[in-house]
Amino acid sequence: MRLYGVVGWKNAGKTGLMERLVTEITGRGFTVSTVKHAHHSFDVDHPGKDSFRHREAGASQVLLASRNRIALMHELRGAAEPTLDVLLTQLAPVDLVLVEGYKRDTHPKIEAHRAVTGNPLIAPNDPTVRAVASDTALQVDLPVFDLDDTKAIADFILQEAGL
Repeated sequence: MRLYGVVGWKNAGKTGLMERLVTEITGRGFTVSTVKHAHHSFDVDHPGKDSFRHREAGASQVLLASRNRIALMHELRGAAEPTLDVLLTQLAPVDLVLVEGYKRDTHPKIEAHRAVTGNPLIAPNDPTVRAVASDTALQVDLPVFDLDDTKAIADFILQEAGL
């Protein structure tokens, strides 16, 4: 599987860019999966639901299935967070996996950047960042795309990924 990341600081536009890229790339006939890293605790389940009750009772994994989707929840219960490489083994084969976050991993990435956040660029100090998508002109030694130019960003990623 080919892998490409979208990184950036909070409120830089990563999720919106990911969403637009998935739409653009799947619209071109490629299959795409995504991985999103969260730095905080999250829950995809709801108190009172059967699957929530199974987890609360101590189940290590709960598989929820219907004719529309499946969801596998795995409780770490104090174990170390799995690496991105380990998580990727859980995905079905696709043409491209887009990864939001995991900025310290070694896969190629594009950085989302919004000037209003006031955050510095990650790209100058990270050789895995191959381009920047920004809402402002930047002076960097990398390709810079308009943050809203999804087609050009998708073209770049697909070329970089060899698709």
